[in-house]
Amino acid sequence: MAATMERREATEFRVSGRRLEGYAATFGNPAKIGSFTEVIEPGAFRTSLLSGRDILALADHDPSKVLARTRSKTLTLSEDGKGLTFSLDVPDTQAGQDVLALAQRGDLGGMSFGFTATDEVWPSKDKRVLRSVQLFEISVVSAWPAYEGTVVHARSHVPVITPRLRLARLYMETTR
Repeated sequence: MAATMERREATEFRVSGRRLEGYAATFGNPAKIGSFTEVIEPGAFRTSLLSGRDILALADHDPSKVLARTRSKTLTLSEDGKGLTFSLDVPDTQAGQDVLALAQRGDLGGMSFGFTATDEVWPSKDKRVLRSVQLFEISVVSAWPAYEGTVVHARSHVPVITPRLRLARLYMETTR
């Protein structure tokens, strides 16, 4: 029987120019998933990250809204002591523009990830511990994350210097 891909949300990210950075998942943070609570153990993403397989960054889990991918090096993923970190270059597409605008305003719901559990334990009927997962994608989500404590941050936007602005700056510098 084939495993069904699951999705989990998180809430930590930041924007720097056209780059989103943050946490797609955090370790040790209980999340209420239907009738049970789920916790991700440190190292749960290690095997996926070392596998070299292509992992996507999507908008709202929609495969028609690809934001970045590991294969093209527009998405970087790693684990640290807190969780699964990500850094992605936002594309100049409609989906990318929408995500960037919402991130800069602070209107995004958070981050999410799609996976299948490859090693899990159930210490009780209402608690699941993810020890290892096969990661397929991370997503920037518009709504509510399942996992609290993840971050997508908005940093200051790098200003675009237009030719007109450049001329105005040159004029100001020469009239002093």
